[in-house]
Amino acid sequence: MNPQEIKSLILNSIDNSEVQVNSEDNVHFEATIISDSFNKKSLLERHKMIYASLGDKMSQEIHALTINSLTKDEHKNSSK
Repeated sequence: MNPQEIKSLILNSIDNSEVQVNSEDNVHFEATIISDSFNKKSLLERHKMIYASLGDKMSQEIHALTINSLTKDEHKNSSK
């Protein structure tokens, strides 16, 4: 599994999202997902959405995934 494959899975599952995925070894990944689909969702609910988009890849091909999930407003405010 590579970062582009993970990015595609998330983009296909979470509407109107911006996704960036990085990895140095294609086993440990870091993902930033920005989407208004996260509005009024807890951190746990956001992560469940992302894990659902990855399905069985999460347990079979991805050893570790660090997630940064933000709404568009949260991202805009964190960039200041």
